[in-house]
Amino acid sequence: MPNYSKGDNLGKMILREVDKAEIIVLVDNYSDLFLSDTDMVKRLKILPPGAPMSEPGLSYLLKVHSGSDTHTLLFDTGISGSCLLHNAKTFASSKAVLMGEVSAKFEDIEAVILSHGHFDHCGGLLEFFDEAKKDLPVFLHDGAFVPRRFEVMPEFKVDLPAMDEEAVIKAGAELQRIDGPTSIASDLILLSGNVERQTDFEKGMPGAEAKIDDSWIPDPFHDDQGIAVNIKGKGLVVIGGCSHAGIINTVKHLQKVSGINDVHAVMGGFHLSGKNEKLIEPTISEMKEVDPDYIIPMHCTGWNAINRFAQEMPENFILNSVGTTYIF
Repeated sequence: MPNYSKGDNLGKMILREVDKAEIIVLVDNYSDLFLSDTDMVKRLKILPPGAPMSEPGLSYLLKVHSGSDTHTLLFDTGISGSCLLHNAKTFASSKAVLMGEVSAKFEDIEAVILSHGHFDHCGGLLEFFDEAKKDLPVFLHDGAFVPRRFEVMPEFKVDLPAMDEEAVIKAGAELQRIDGPTSIASDLILLSGNVERQTDFEKGMPGAEAKIDDSWIPDPFHDDQGIAVNIKGKGLVVIGGCSHAGIINTVKHLQKVSGINDVHAVMGGFHLSGKNEKLIEPTISEMKEVDPDYIIPMHCTGWNAINRFAQEMPENFILNSVGTTYIF
C-alpha cells in the first residue's frame, strides 16, 4: 500500500515534485480516432473490435515518476467494468506503449482513488477487483456511501445507484477513509479531501439530494475531491472527477493546501452542463486568472462549456478523447 499522510482542511501538505506523470483516460464520454498526436498528447487509434469504447463516466490510470520511485494508481472506475477493462486491454496495445513512450500498466495498480460516490465514477469498482484478484487500498470520503437521489421534477425524484460498502470490502477494497487533504504514493500525489468552498457561484448540482442523518437534504458533496501532482519546474496538474465542489474551488483548494500556485494543467469533469450552464462564463473567467498552461475539460463538462473553453482559451485547450495519454 502506498504510504500516506493526512492533514486538516487548512494545513499545508507535502507534495514532492515528480519528474514525469503519465495520465491515461480509460473512460470518458467522447471517442475520436482521428485526433493527432503531439509530444505530450498520445491518442489511442485502434480499429474495431479493439477500438476504445466511450460511456458517460470517467476513469484515469495514473503513473508518477520521481527518480527510480514510481507509483501507479487508478482514479475512478467509470460506470461499467466492461468499458473500463476493455479500454485497459486496448491501451496495452497502443502505439505509445509499444514505442516505449509510456510505461503505465493496468496490472501494476497499487491503489484506487474515488472522487465521489456517483455511479459514473465508481460503477466499475467491483469488476475491477474481480479482474485484479488482489486486495488494494481504496481512498475515499465516507460520504461516498450515502444514499442519493435526483429531482427530475418536484413530484418525481429518482434514486441513484449507490455503492454497497459491504460488497466493496468483500471484493478486496481496503477502505482508507479521508476527510482532509492527504498525500499518498510517497508524497507524490495529493488528494484534496473535502474541498473548501471559496467562490460565490459554485453551488453544487441543482436537484441533487443526499440522505444524511436520516434526512434528505440538498447534496453537500462532502465526498467530492480532486487530486494533484507537482510537475518539476512546471507546477500542479489538477485532476477532477465531476468537480461538484466546483472546479475553481478545487484548483484553489489544492493550491492552498500544497502551497504551490503555479498550475500546469487542469483536467477532468467540470459539471457545467444542464442547469449549471449558467456557470460557464464565470468559470472561464476565473480559469483565465488561474492561467494553466493546459485546460482539458471532459466528461460532465458539457458540449457547450467545452466549446466555450476552446473559444476563450484556444492556446491552452486540448480536446480529450477516451484512451488519450497525457505525458507531463
